[in-house]
Amino acid sequence: MLSFLSKTARMPTAADSLPGRAEPIATSATHYVNSRPLKGPYPAGSETAIFGMGCFWGAERKFWKAGEGIFVTAVGYSGGCSPNPTYEETCSGRTGHTEAVLVVFDPKKISYEKLLKTFWESHDPTQGMRQGNDIGAQYRSAIYLNSPAQRVAAEASKAVYEKAIAAQGYGAITTEILTAPEFYFAEDYHQQYLAKNPSGYCGLGGTGVSCPIGTGVGAATA
Repeated sequence: MLSFLSKTARMPTAADSLPGRAEPIATSATHYVNSRPLKGPYPAGSETAIFGMGCFWGAERKFWKAGEGIFVTAVGYSGGCSPNPTYEETCSGRTGHTEAVLVVFDPKKISYEKLLKTFWESHDPTQGMRQGNDIGAQYRSAIYLNSPAQRVAAEASKAVYEKAIAAQGYGAITTEILTAPEFYFAEDYHQQYLAKNPSGYCGLGGTGVSCPIGTGVGAATA
């Protein structure tokens, strides 16, 4: 990833942000791994989840490999001010977006809680505006919510995981948990990047601490 372009570890204001553009940037029509439509239509009954957890190349692979029930995944930009940003604009630190993964899933086959477990265990959510050596606002940890039920589950999972990692000496979780803003699909070459480039860069590294969500441990009793 172009971390050398992204040393700004602060969020820009709307006035500071780049103007973006009215039209979406070009991207893939189908998923490189499973050939399903990246932008839909999605099957009836599908739900969507959006996560930011550092470099989106490695993050997306975590989710398309999460098991039965994942219909399609895509990478993009979310949480900022500039409409339809490019990768270079996002890396400048002047759009406010984080690198994000869109996950379309069948809740009858895979639970949102399982996706949250994958999210927490696949990165270090205590690092603020960076993830490992990748520095900048576009690498911040985020959960963007598409329903009230997702909010309840996300907040509960944060509570139990924060307690679990605190016991191992980690600091407070810095993950932002917000109602889902616009998700802008990234350029074609970023989609399923590590399937196209198996030896490509992946800067993700978790804490090594298991998240107890989905194991019968609730936020109030953990």
